[in-house]
Amino acid sequence: MSLVPAELKYTKDHEWIQSTGSNRYKVGITDYAQSALGDIVYIQLPKVGDSHSQGKVCGEVESTKSVSEIYAPLSGVVVSVNQQLDSAPETLNQDPYGSGWIYEVEISGDSELSTLLDSAGYTSLIS
Repeated sequence: MSLVPAELKYTKDHEWIQSTGSNRYKVGITDYAQSALGDIVYIQLPKVGDSHSQGKVCGEVESTKSVSEIYAPLSGVVVSVNQQLDSAPETLNQDPYGSGWIYEVEISGDSELSTLLDSAGYTSLIS
């Protein structure tokens, strides 16, 4: 059974977000996603300063099995990326909700938050 922390919000495309305060959110992929991908060997991170629209591709994860796109869970500007993933992409497998975060986004409004799933909704999606 995949872990689905209650304090996070989720997309149907298996990304999660966590508020870091003042309209900023950390973004990552879920435990379910990393498990389905298998051993992750490369990640294409978004660039700091890039603007992304909700649902649009903002990066890529490559595993020994396949390549999967990362979709922006919220529209906004990338304010930081997890540089550790450049040299240690397997962190996404080992700690998807902690040190395996991918990037941080600053949003201009919170209207898109209501389109995300809570842990119960995401659990039912992957069941």
